[in-house]
Amino acid sequence: MPRPSGIPEKSKDFNGTVKRLIKSLNKWKYLLLISIVLAAFSSVLEIITPNKLSDITDTITLGLVPNVNESTITDIMSDNTISLSDKEEFIQLVNEAKNIDDSEILLSKIDNLPKSIYNKIKPQMNLNKIKRISIILIIILLLSFLFSYIETLIMAILSNKYARMLRNNISVKINKLPLKFFDTHETGDVLSRITNDVDTINNTMNQSITSLITNITKFLGSIIMMFVTNYIMAITAIVSSMFGFIFMAIILKKSQIYFTNKQKELGNLNGYIEEMYSAHTIVKAYNGETKAKEDFNNLNKKLYTYNKKSQFLSGIMPPLMMFIGNFGYVLVCVVGAMLVLKGYITFGVIVAFMIYIRMFTNPLSQIAQSIANLQSTVAASERVFEFLDSKEMANEDNLKTKLDKTKVKGNIEFVNVKFGYDKDKTIIKNFSFKAKPGNKIAIVGPTGAGKTTIVNLLMKFYEIDSGDILIDGVSIHDLTRENIHDLFVMVLQDTWVFDGSIKENIRFNKENVLDDDIKKVCKTVGIDHFIKTLPDAYDANLTNNESISSGQKQLLTIARGMIEDAPFLILDEATSNVDTRTEELVSKSMDTLSKGKTSFIIAHRLSTIKNADLIIVMNEGSIIETGNHNTLMKQNGFYANLYNSQFKKSVN
Repeated sequence: MPRPSGIPEKSKDFNGTVKRLIKSLNKWKYLLLISIVLAAFSSVLEIITPNKLSDITDTITLGLVPNVNESTITDIMSDNTISLSDKEEFIQLVNEAKNIDDSEILLSKIDNLPKSIYNKIKPQMNLNKIKRISIILIIILLLSFLFSYIETLIMAILSNKYARMLRNNISVKINKLPLKFFDTHETGDVLSRITNDVDTINNTMNQSITSLITNITKFLGSIIMMFVTNYIMAITAIVSSMFGFIFMAIILKKSQIYFTNKQKELGNLNGYIEEMYSAHTIVKAYNGETKAKEDFNNLNKKLYTYNKKSQFLSGIMPPLMMFIGNFGYVLVCVVGAMLVLKGYITFGVIVAFMIYIRMFTNPLSQIAQSIANLQSTVAASERVFEFLDSKEMANEDNLKTKLDKTKVKGNIEFVNVKFGYDKDKTIIKNFSFKAKPGNKIAIVGPTGAGKTTIVNLLMKFYEIDSGDILIDGVSIHDLTRENIHDLFVMVLQDTWVFDGSIKENIRFNKENVLDDDIKKVCKTVGIDHFIKTLPDAYDANLTNNESISSGQKQLLTIARGMIEDAPFLILDEATSNVDTRTEELVSKSMDTLSKGKTSFIIAHRLSTIKNADLIIVMNEGSIIETGNHNTLMKQNGFYANLYNSQFKKSVN
């Protein structure tokens, strides 16, 4: 039963994704280990600092209190240079301070004591000890900073290298995926996996992994140091913070499902945006703005809902932990003050615990935030790994047969080819025919007859279900896709112009092409005049957003195909976007350039293929008629009806 709309789905394999993510980092395991160790060392050094601050505080405090103890009292009473009246006054002052239980009375009256007694009990700071502890403290802090700096640098390098590796793997994977994958996946979703998901992994690795190690170390280390310092105050701090653990466990359990769905809905939204903007003109032409906005708002609302819930649950933890930390801070101060009054601890211990309680509670929120980020990373990693695990085209490393395009004769034979995009539905049914060298073969038929599918099978974009296709007697099963593609020039109905100059667009992926050859081809297809009207002529920069018509783009793609010297030529509705006059010019040019080449032309305008050597008429995946134009017209069959219907339309 499908899950009701609005209820988030859990991660498909959370533990498995985490294990794979760790395994994929194996290449940098030593760098990662060094970074983790440095992060831990940096945290350990930070944990030591409160005790050193406690020592300094106690040393300074002792230096502010009169040096009155059993030893100094005995020393003063046995000193014959001090008068009896002065001794009595001193003893009276000491007893008065004891009764009041406050040594401040000594400080208030110490200046009135005789100099001989004052010199023995006056407050004195141990500056050498303070200096020594201060130097140690500075060294500890500097080492902590150095370890943290190196760790941060290592993780920045590691995370970006890992992200680059993922992008490279995705780039390689894209070239190995069959066209069927892109038929079933939105372009925007694929782009989201390459950009958003990889960036999420990169940012988390850079910021959250070592942060998690650092804060766990601080958390555990502060617990140990608190118990070592004073167990009563340690228990007070821990008990006051237990509420934070309980809330954190509840929140983490709830938040993972929202992080997973946030990444999923982000991919859906990106896919829809890409689709709508690429077809923006169509949307406006059919007044589809309202519907597009409604669909966008629905997708945006879903993303907003999951994003809000995930960010709320992760964002509520820092203030919650801050409250728990402040609550524990107050309790530690109260309990610590009581223990100082009773003489169980010194004031320096309270100073140390003030830092320890922050060091104990702050990591809780940081740990929670790091775990939340890791949850986003697991969700993003799952999507990236899912893409990388997609079924690839068959491996061709074992194929050693290769056809040299300079020696290919031009024979092509289809032998009982059967194919279907789905196993349950066959599109091409027992398709067979032979193409002789230099033949100009036209494939015609109604929409959905399988014309383009035949070309896709010939180019090995799809694997045939049964039968075979032979090129000069060699099965395409024995040839690599790269070798087959090198044998063909292909001009499609869909135009593609990339960001670059006109010369770069025409010369695409082909070296050693002279400018004169480019100009000659452009003159042949009739676009030379248009190019010369541009400010920089053949050096003019073009993008898909350039103010250039669809017909002009098509002429550029035809010129790109004509510049390629290959024995086979495929034109899939290549003249569909040009006007009748230009179509006639291009057709004549194609006739000249296709001499000596085996050409396949898919066309709906039957007037453009009247001079074809062989016309294959297809319907519902099968060949129903073959012959040249005159032969098929005399048969007065399917082709003749198709041709006459177009002629009547053109006359009307």
